[in-house]
Amino acid sequence: MSAGTPQIGPTGDTLAGPVELDLTSVDGARRPRADAVRNRAKLLDAAARLMADCGAANLTMDAVAAEAEVGKGTVFRRFGDRNGLLLALLDHEEQRLQQAFLSGPPPLGPGAPAIERLRAFGPAVMRHELAHVELYLAAEPPAERRCLVPARGLRRSHLAILLRMTEATTDVELAAETLLASLDTPLVHHLVEQRGFSLDRLDSGWQDLVTRLATPLP
Repeated sequence: MSAGTPQIGPTGDTLAGPVELDLTSVDGARRPRADAVRNRAKLLDAAARLMADCGAANLTMDAVAAEAEVGKGTVFRRFGDRNGLLLALLDHEEQRLQQAFLSGPPPLGPGAPAIERLRAFGPAVMRHELAHVELYLAAEPPAERRCLVPARGLRRSHLAILLRMTEATTDVELAAETLLASLDTPLVHHLVEQRGFSLDRLDSGWQDLVTRLATPLP
């Protein structure tokens, strides 16, 4: 298989491009109207301003409504709940990361051998999430839903496909989950901020893990 082989998602669908985070929407599958898109952008701009001033942990639906000069019900209808709002703020940055590993330049994107893309993936994700760590931590879904978020499923499928392309003889699905677990945002934050691990140390750990899981047995 080549580095540009179409990617298959967790349900067997081809991964043609980035997926949105697990947003709550009252519009279902209907195409949003232009005014709805503008209103959503206005609310997200207000939320971004508030987050820059007071941090994601203190961001509330009431505060966003006041900043955007709309009723609180409008914010709830647009995003469902606070977690939906935070996920919407994350969506833009998450899609940038997805574009990088799905269609960006090598070694993270297509054009490099699968093993090199695997080696590049961990450091890229860790640095991306640490750059937006407060938002990622504040938007963490409940424990029972953490593994079901579509963006996480895309990352898992991407890793599994690259592992298969290396002809690894391990349990590929389990290996992909193991690699993904090592990139868990709260874990990386804990290791860097509370235990003083350097990013170079975490990079080395990722490379070792990739080598152990992706190297075929003799």
